[in-house]
Amino acid sequence: MQFTSTLLFAASALVASVSAANVVHFHNQDSTTRTIYFAHNPGMEDIEAVTISGLNTIKNVTFPDGWTGNFHSVSEGAANVTGMLGEVMFNGYAGATYFDISAIVNPDDDQGVKILKPLSSDTPLSGCQTFPCSNAYNLPDDIATLATDDTELICLLGTLTSSKRSTRQKRYDHEFVAGAL
Repeated sequence: MQFTSTLLFAASALVASVSAANVVHFHNQDSTTRTIYFAHNPGMEDIEAVTISGLNTIKNVTFPDGWTGNFHSVSEGAANVTGMLGEVMFNGYAGATYFDISAIVNPDDDQGVKILKPLSSDTPLSGCQTFPCSNAYNLPDDIATLATDDTELICLLGTLTSSKRSTRQKRYDHEFVAGAL
């Protein structure tokens, strides 16, 4: 009986670890093709740049356990200049995912990373469609890092046309992000 209980516990732990992949779902809101570049903290694994085409295309990027760093997007044909940053720490303190949008490096970037939030919820939410905003890092001493138990985030890129903007945040079904719809 002890062996069976131990085996069941180990199997459930394995299933939990497999299903808890660290993923950012990049959602392109306009027709601009973008390349997303990743920069990591010392000791973290490299993540290759990915290109995402325009018009509501979604690109899912899986991050290694404990990965800490940031990413920015560059529009097709533009120079690779660091813009608005999405900053993440997966499997941080107490196993949480920490994230924020930072406008500190380049507050004039109005084409790149806009919003970062958990996939399963509209809150907490970092960033906005039009910068500056109060729920992003605008100054180095701001306190704007958010935390979630989710291991999947969604990052909105580009400019949402004014006709599609709303004061209410849009919620994305997992099936939509995973490409099942």
